[in-house]
Parts: sequence; C-alpha cells; structure tokens
Amino acid sequence: MNILAINPGHNASAALVKNGELVYFIEEERLSRHKYDGNPFAAMLEAMEERIDVLLLGGTSIEFPSLPWTGEDPYSALVRKKYPKVQVYNLGHEHHLGHAASAFYNSGFETAAAIVVDGAGSNHEVNYSEGYETESIYLCGYPSEFKPVLKKYAGNKDGANIKTENLELNDAVTITKAYEAVTYYLGFGFIEAGKTMGLSPYGKESKDIPQMLYGTRADKNVFAPMYPAGAFLIDTMYENLANPQNPNEWHEDESKLTDTAKNLAWRVQHDTQNAVASLVQEAIERTGQKNIVFSGGYGMNCVTNYFLTKKFPEINFWFDPICTDAGTPIGLAKKHWHKETQDTKVRPLKSLYLGKSRPISKDHGMHSTLASPENVAKLICENNIVTIYQGGSEVGPRALGNRSILFDPRVPDGKEIVNVVKKREWFRPFAATILHEHFEEWFETAGIEESPFMMYAMKIKDEYIDKVPAVSHVDGTCRVQTVKREQNPAYYDLIKEFYNLTGIPMLLNTSFNLAGEPLVETFDDAVKTIKNSKIKYLYLPESGQLLQDQKKT
Repeated sequence: MNILAINPGHNASAALVKNGELVYFIEEERLSRHKYDGNPFAAMLEAMEERIDVLLLGGTSIEFPSLPWTGEDPYSALVRKKYPKVQVYNLGHEHHLGHAASAFYNSGFETAAAIVVDGAGSNHEVNYSEGYETESIYLCGYPSEFKPVLKKYAGNKDGANIKTENLELNDAVTITKAYEAVTYYLGFGFIEAGKTMGLSPYGKESKDIPQMLYGTRADKNVFAPMYPAGAFLIDTMYENLANPQNPNEWHEDESKLTDTAKNLAWRVQHDTQNAVASLVQEAIERTGQKNIVFSGGYGMNCVTNYFLTKKFPEINFWFDPICTDAGTPIGLAKKHWHKETQDTKVRPLKSLYLGKSRPISKDHGMHSTLASPENVAKLICENNIVTIYQGGSEVGPRALGNRSILFDPRVPDGKEIVNVVKKREWFRPFAATILHEHFEEWFETAGIEESPFMMYAMKIKDEYIDKVPAVSHVDGTCRVQTVKREQNPAYYDLIKEFYNLTGIPMLLNTSFNLAGEPLVETFDDAVKTIKNSKIKYLYLPESGQLLQDQKKT
C-alpha cells in the first residue's frame, strides 16, 4: 500500500509511505523556488511517479476549495486522474496529531510521551467554543495509539475560559506566540524565530526587560497574540520598549545593536525554554514515560533541545528533525499505515537524504576539473568557500552534506565572510559537521551519543573554542552535526582529509542557498546560486568533478 499524505498550508509538503517505510518526502518550496510555498502540486506530481493507493488530506484547518463539475478538491482530482482507484481520506483538523505521530514513529521508541509546542495548530470545537491547538501531550504506542493527555487551546473569540484535568481553553498568550512577538519586534518575520535564537546569547538578564512567561503562559500586559499567525509586543507598557530603533540599522551594523534588542532576545529564549521544561515535567508526571518525543515549530530551537537534555538526564529524548508543519504528512501517513494494517514494526528514522537524485547537466558554463577529497580539502584550507552537491537532497531545514556550503572553521573572521556571501545578518552563527569519532572529544555532549540531524546547539569544550572561531558562537556553543562514513561516505571522506591536513575534525557547514531562498534542490539551482554569489567552487563527489566559476578571482 502506497500512502501519499500532503500538507497544503505554508511549509507545503508531500510524504510517500510505502509498506510502512518513508520513501519520499519533499517541501514544495524546493521545487517551486518560492519560500514557504503552499499547495504542494509539484511535490505531489513527483511522488506520483510511484503508484498511489491512498491520498490523505489533513493536518490543517484550511477548508479545501471545490472544483467545478466534479465538486472535488484539487488535490483529490489530481491524484484521481492518474490513479482512478485511489482512496481519499480527508482527516480534518488533526495538526498536532500529525506532529506527534511523525515524532513518535521516527523516534524508534515502542512507547513515548509526545510533546507538541506550536504557534497555532488546528482550530477545534471545545465545549461549544473554539480554539487553536497550542501545546499538546500525547501518550503514544503501537500500532496507532495516541491518547491526548493534555490539550491546550487559545485564540478563542468568545472569551470562554475552560479548564479540566486534561484540557485548557482561554485567551492566554502562549510559548510560541511570545517568541513570535519578540521576533517581529526585532525586525524579522513572525516565523523567523531562528534569528532571535541566534541573537539571544549576545544578551543577558536585565531589570529593564520584564519577565515574560509564568509557567507556560506569557504576560498579557506585554503581548498581543493573533491567531492563527502572528503576535506583537505591547511596547507602550515599558518605556525602554517604546519607539524602537529601526532594526535594519543593527541588522547590518553590529555597532548599532542596542541593549534592549539583545536582552529582549535573551529573555524570550530563557523564559520559553523554562516554560517548555515545565511541559516536559508535566508529561513525565502524567504519563510515567522516560521516552519523550518533541515536535511542533518550537522543536527547531536547538538551544532549548540541548537545555532540556541537560536538565533531564534520566529522559530519552527524540527531537524530530522535521518538526515544522512540513513534517505533519509523515506522521499522518505512518499512522494510517499502522492503523490499517495493525503493523507493530518499529522503523526509526535513519536518514534524511530522502530527496530524489537528480541529473547533472553538462551545459553549466563552468570550468570542470577532476578532484579528489584531498584536493577539495586543500582548497578549503586556502580560505575558499566550497559548495557540495550530491545524491538526493536532505529533507528538513538543515543542510547535512548533500546540499551544503563549506568553509574552514579555523578562520578568525570566517563567520563574517560567509554571512556576507550568504547575505545574512552579521550575528547569525554557523553550524559544524564533525567526524563522529571526535564528537565527545570536542563537545560537552550531555550524554548525547550522536547528532546526525543537527538538532542541538552544544557547548564546545573550552580548550577548543579558539581553534574553531568560525563555528563558535558568542557563548561558545555550536549547532553540530555528527557524521559516520556509512551515513555519508563522500562527505565523511572530505572532512577526514581536512582533518589529516589540519588536525581539525570538522568543517563549517551551512545550507546551500542565499538569504530568503530555499535550499537548492536541482543541479541548475546549484549553478544559479554560484553565479549569483561570490562563491567560486562546486564539488560533485559522485563524478569526482570540481566546477569553477572562472569569472571570479
């Protein structure tokens, strides 16, 4: 049975589960080249190169439009016209369930408590009122058991305030809404919370910035949430928040960064990670579980993920690497499979290289030479930015060595160099990929055995911070990916050669794209990015080629 599930909203995506295995996943933006693109028609067409038996529509509160003549929604019609016998299931408003199922089935645990922390999930009717899912705890087990232990809703229009043992509905300001509000105040888009997270270590606790959250709810004197999307600071409540400086000034010029901006970022990171910790404690107490899986948009906060791992050393955590809305079809498709077949086989997520391998054109207009991993490592040692393109793309928001920009982590101003090339703000840090066998030597791992999906910002050991300034953030942390040779042979071999030359077992690794663009998907995307930037080199391990843009010196 081949099950195609889609998320039509922002972060539009399609997931194909074949006999219980996730065999294909892609976000629409990778194909359409429009960031956060909705309506995954291009993704569906690619997935439909395989036979489709079941189409799942769900995980969203959007009402699907009806087409003339047939009355079908456009997604059902598209699949039916190629596979007339396809079964279509509209799963309705089950957004958090999709998040929880993705995290649980990907984790490899046989039972777990799933925590979902989101800006706004599906809009549900609750005791004759309505509200958007904000935080959820589920008790999960095979084949398809997802028992809601705690459901929190907000954004209700009628002012209802309902609280029972396992349900809350009110007009509270939630964890993610607080983060959205600060992010917007700092001059970013509501869903660009990663930038606020990157700024937070520059700040510190200040009496001028009020405490923002109490338990899992934010101060309504400071925040005005909007549902389903957005939130604002009520800056008139505090003199130092009123009439903010134009953020474009300090986005571009470090000397103009204000104490208010950086301390505000610190405060929201500090308060929200403590709020999430209280949810973890509640999940433990309500379920008795020592296996905790985490999803929802807040799950991309790799600082909090590391914080939680250290705070709860007795807990086995799984932070789902596709925890944005894009990942919900994975959970819905897997849940459908296990429910229909009563299959209890555990299939942990082992790889994110789930994109299609795509052809490499010879008509690229660049100079081509044969290159070995040693040659490319030498180029990187000479302060050259080198991109790597190979195999199927890694899915999710993190580059993991198939669509990556690479640089020497030893370069003192390396962060500034690469940020300028990528057209990113000056304060944003870069990740590193380290050979797995050197992971515990270089990082304070807090008992984490590996980090193949780059879901933690970890402390670099003090004796090594100055050796890799390009990937060491202002607080000495680094978002880290570990790699074993069996996980990505060509990428591993390149880092190994760099280690042989320098004694440093890691490379700076950032996503192969420019600011505001999706990760490159096709070879043409890669070439276009090279030609529209100051990057000169493109390494193609599968053919042993190194392409060079000779127009750049």
